[in-house]
Amino acid sequence: MFQLSSAWARLAAAPLRAFRAPPPGAPAGAAHGARRAAAWAAVLALALLAIGLAAQWAERREARLLADTLRRAMEVHALALRDAAGKYRYLPFTAGLHPDLRAALAHPHDAATLARANRYIAQVNREAGSDALYLIAPDGMTLAASNWDTPQSFVGESYANRPYFTEARAGQGGMFYGVGQTTGEPGLFLSAPVRDQGSGAVLGVVAVKLSLQPQQQAWAFARAPIALSDANGVVFLSSVPDWLYRSTRALPAAERERMRREQQYGARSELAALPWRVERGIGPPGYLLHTRVAGKPLRLLAVDEPLPDLGWTLTVTAGDAEIAQAGERAWMLGLLVAAVLLLGGLYWRLRERRFAEQRDARQDLERRVRERTQALDEAHAFRKAMEDSLLVGMRARDAEGRISYVNPAFCAMTGYGADELLGRLPPYPYWHPDDVPQHWQRYEAMMRGEPALSGFESRLMHRGGHEVITMVYTAPLVLADGRHAGWMSSVVDITEQKRAEQRQRQNDEQLQHAQRLASLGEMASTLAHELNQPLMALSSFASAAKAFAQQGDQALLASSLDETMAQARRSAEIVRRIRGFVRQRTPGTEDCAVAALVANALALLQGDLRQRQARAVVQVPAGLPPVRGDRVLLEQVLLNLVSNSLQAMEATPPEARVVDISAQAQDGGRMHIRVADRGPGIADAVAGQVFEPFFTTKPGGLGLGLNICRTIVEAHRGRLGFAARPGGGTVFTLDLETASP
Repeated sequence: MFQLSSAWARLAAAPLRAFRAPPPGAPAGAAHGARRAAAWAAVLALALLAIGLAAQWAERREARLLADTLRRAMEVHALALRDAAGKYRYLPFTAGLHPDLRAALAHPHDAATLARANRYIAQVNREAGSDALYLIAPDGMTLAASNWDTPQSFVGESYANRPYFTEARAGQGGMFYGVGQTTGEPGLFLSAPVRDQGSGAVLGVVAVKLSLQPQQQAWAFARAPIALSDANGVVFLSSVPDWLYRSTRALPAAERERMRREQQYGARSELAALPWRVERGIGPPGYLLHTRVAGKPLRLLAVDEPLPDLGWTLTVTAGDAEIAQAGERAWMLGLLVAAVLLLGGLYWRLRERRFAEQRDARQDLERRVRERTQALDEAHAFRKAMEDSLLVGMRARDAEGRISYVNPAFCAMTGYGADELLGRLPPYPYWHPDDVPQHWQRYEAMMRGEPALSGFESRLMHRGGHEVITMVYTAPLVLADGRHAGWMSSVVDITEQKRAEQRQRQNDEQLQHAQRLASLGEMASTLAHELNQPLMALSSFASAAKAFAQQGDQALLASSLDETMAQARRSAEIVRRIRGFVRQRTPGTEDCAVAALVANALALLQGDLRQRQARAVVQVPAGLPPVRGDRVLLEQVLLNLVSNSLQAMEATPPEARVVDISAQAQDGGRMHIRVADRGPGIADAVAGQVFEPFFTTKPGGLGLGLNICRTIVEAHRGRLGFAARPGGGTVFTLDLETASP
């Protein structure tokens, strides 16, 4: 901008020099007037060109800023869509395990069996909060549904043409959005196969229907239109009703035939084109969209966000009025600057006539003053615009702790206006009443010159009464002369991030608990065998004690009672370990000895080892550093890996059924734990699917064990992998961080 101002001064001086009297011998009259007109025309052309380029730059810059804002809003909408689709993925798989549904598939003509299935599905659907849950036979006919007692019941309807049925019938989980064939209401359909626990064959399909209307209703309050389209560009969710079931591009005949056959969007066989005209002249990541809404023409800035995990594309728009205003402001500012420079040039010419002897000095002084003033004004305006456009809250306090500056983002974060905060000393009105001691402690540390430069979490209380969780970074505020003038803090609102983390933790805990219950079910027979031995011993020692008491043999009576107590403690220890493993709430992060983790996992599997005629060889050197983590979750990982190894060696001769468990500390503070079996190994064809959810090669398995194990290990900042064992078998490697000394 400084170079531009200097160029303007030189350009303005050029025509002024043309006004001076021509030197002796120079052409006079018309020739001099022509040169002067040409100079002015050149200045005007250059001025208009410069202003036009500046306006174009301002529009592009405003478009990029607006596109960034749209992307941040898009992240919120995408998170809501993923949450709506993801929180019910488990439901079809879990419901399909219930014996009432399996009985209905086995006896599809038994009225009592179907009635029980209907009641169970209705109860699960009601508690889960989904729109509908229903059971489909292998031929596509619905056997039981949560709405079995309503006029629009799914029972007796055929959904063999629906993709979610064919995908689940083929053994895969299905997902499909479309208009309901029975109700005519659109929704998201999720499905899962019901497998035979012995052979793994698909017995039927369980499907759940979810409504995305809450998302569409929430979009109705957005300032600009929002649309969600499928892989073919068909808009099926939008804040503009006229856009629904219209396509962004022409559909091939094959796609139209598929949609007609699947009745994805009801009886619609031909989808009209959207009233859009796209203009891609502003550069990535957005584009201009010309359309009509409610009969009114609109020009919008649009940004697309693919959602590959769902197969959809989210389009968020915003009005381009701000872009046009940015260009207009640039033109107005440019013309104003041009006018100021022109007036300054005329003034300079008059001054030159009156004070010829001081012309050069005064010209230079005035030019520098103008340039410096303009530079300061532009710097101030730029700083103010930058601070006002920040989404991060900014707060400055002087050396006495008074608030001396807040930006609009901080005011929006706390609900207080700048006039209510400036000049305030602590306690500040936005301090959370439950955290006042912590606020005072951090304030006093800052005043002592010890701010937490790495940042800290802080709860604030919004004026409206709700909590705002923030991350605060504070640094000294030092003036240009090196004088300490106070403190500047950057405040970032992380409330939504914390809520998302909490939801993710709850989902992880539920999956982990489900896997522990599944593992417990597999251990049920082993547990019965394990408890049977101490219970039989208790009975034998009690009978012996009764006989010794009748004979009066006190020594043998005491010995029998001691053995009875020992067997009772053994039974209690077995029950305690099982209860600790099933418990959903875990103790939390602690230092865990590797030997103890292995020993506790093997203690739970002792009965399984004896029943399968297998043994475990443990090589854990003494003096290994502990690992840092959740003891119960890490034991769950080891138990799952050892249990999988035992199951993999069912066809191995008994003398070769050995599970090798070893641990070794590595450089860089890492611990490697290996669990190796001597089974047939993992085929290359399925090696890439081992950690995928719901993939299993075990009859009746859920397919969640290794997926949850990897989730637990990655949550501990570790890695879980596997490789073929030389000579046959599989080696699973668990890599964890060791605890700091």
